[in-house]
Amino acid sequence: MTKVEIFTDGSARGNPDGPGGYGTILQFTDSKGVLHERELSGGFVRTTNNRMELLAAITGLEALNRPCQVDLYSDSKYLTDAFNQHWIDSWVRNNWKRGKSGPVKNIDLWERLLKAKAPHQVTFIWVKGHAGHPENERCDKLATAAADGDELMIDEGVDS
Repeated sequence: MTKVEIFTDGSARGNPDGPGGYGTILQFTDSKGVLHERELSGGFVRTTNNRMELLAAITGLEALNRPCQVDLYSDSKYLTDAFNQHWIDSWVRNNWKRGKSGPVKNIDLWERLLKAKAPHQVTFIWVKGHAGHPENERCDKLATAAADGDELMIDEGVDS
């Protein structure tokens, strides 16, 4: 199984109602030991930062064309805690309810993320403020550029 690292970031430009964009970087080493990278960036979307973070993770997982072992790095505790602290298991078990506090937000994207994750072995890793991961800084720049633009952007990275 191919080992892939995915670095993600979302940006709503400080405005809870957008404009938002997201950046995702896929990295893997092929059988010859050559490192490959692919950068994906989502264009202008008027939405919240949490939705941008989820879209960044979804985009990375959906870009994989075969089952992989994935380390997914994100500075979103909302995203990483949902899996690492098993919130999402509870949400699904409780029919997308959060106990007495009402329904889970972003159900459409959580369902899409679960579907994208299903064929892979995924470990979600929280990166506090991008410390030690310059790839996440690149993702942040991609996300910011997407939020500032008005078109979907995919750069000329190596296709996996």
